[in-house]
Amino acid sequence: MKKKIANWGNYPVMEAEEYSFSSTKDLSRLLPDNRASYIPRGNGRCYGDASLGEKIISTLAFDHMISFDHVLGILECESGVTLDQILEVIVPKGWFLPVTPGTKFITVGGAIASDVHGKNHHVEGSFSNHIIDMDIMLASGEIITCSENFNREVFEISCGGMGLSGIILRAKFKLKKITSSLIRQTQIKAYDLHELLELFREYKSHPYTMAWIDCLKGGDQFGRGILMAGEHADREELTEKQQKYPLAASNDTLFTFPGNLPSFLLNEYSVKSFNYFYYHKNIKKITNNTVPYDPFFFPLDKILKWNRGYGKKGFLQYQFVLPMENSERGMTDILHRIHSKEMGSFLAVFKVFGKQSRLISFAMEGCTLALDFPIRRGLFSFLDELDKVILDYGGRLYLTKDARMKPDIFWNSYPGVQEFYELIKKYNPDYKFRSLQSDRLGITSVK
Repeated sequence: MKKKIANWGNYPVMEAEEYSFSSTKDLSRLLPDNRASYIPRGNGRCYGDASLGEKIISTLAFDHMISFDHVLGILECESGVTLDQILEVIVPKGWFLPVTPGTKFITVGGAIASDVHGKNHHVEGSFSNHIIDMDIMLASGEIITCSENFNREVFEISCGGMGLSGIILRAKFKLKKITSSLIRQTQIKAYDLHELLELFREYKSHPYTMAWIDCLKGGDQFGRGILMAGEHADREELTEKQQKYPLAASNDTLFTFPGNLPSFLLNEYSVKSFNYFYYHKNIKKITNNTVPYDPFFFPLDKILKWNRGYGKKGFLQYQFVLPMENSERGMTDILHRIHSKEMGSFLAVFKVFGKQSRLISFAMEGCTLALDFPIRRGLFSFLDELDKVILDYGGRLYLTKDARMKPDIFWNSYPGVQEFYELIKKYNPDYKFRSLQSDRLGITSVK
């Protein structure tokens, strides 16, 4: 029976059949049907159409913890386990995730398929850098174990491959040792974009850095923002009260968004007002404090279903990266275009990436900006314009956030795309695994 399904951006919405499995035996019964194709889907927290298709295989019921070595810091679990479930287990034992994106409500399988990055990419890379090995069920039904050292081809097309190599079943990965669950945080207000980039260079030794940018501010303070730098606090730094529960798991959820906001509330004036108050919320130029990990890593998770705030039409999250040598010039150009078209974004998250060696992963050494755009008239043509600008600067778009990129942008921006395409044909020859996105981009359809 078909039902309406959308991912986190609530665009696009499609009718699909959804299947579930709780064992590999259940899953193997689905694949022999040569007439059908599927796409795996975790918790639906990617933004666009990467995990949408006519037939969807949900991994959420495949969610068992297999083992946790709390001496060496190695976790092994099934792919449907979510990061919030992992944190509840590992934090009280003095461990943390090696890499986490801006939400903890994603599955391990989704983290691998997107090769997620966090605030620490400049020092610790993406999620795939910490995988010891994992199991994949290929289109043939065969289950293989892969890693950087064996069955390397399957490993490469699974890390960032958006589910096109097969169903990720199990993963074993390394954790990060901590002595407290709190984060020592520094926030610095930057007068303009140039100062913000200088602050990133100054704080590059911090394990976690990111910034919020006011993408609609013009004039002398063009590109102003707030840099946030953090590191795990040592137990001896904590207050007497904090030391009573130094490894407490954090759960900062406040409420659930009750319904879709009216679209007319999302306009340039509301964005400008939000940006003004957010920039001025810190009275001092530099603010230091110690906070639980939830508000530092997952500030939006405190409001469940916050995506409803963008209205019934949904929104696009648009994230791109530019190589380091073009970052300041390119970001200035792109922000000027956003400002001139008054295409403001409540969320404008800026980060710096380190080097990345994966075949099809998004990250490259450079600067990345993620923006949320409510769907409105003129948005798609404006983003088509930005795509070409980003391509000219040597950049690319994040497939996990994409819902509308044209094939030529994709094929000309990912240097490993041809090899990825050939390997997908090798391991998924009949396109047993395909999605709206993979068809749109010409990966599983005629280009």
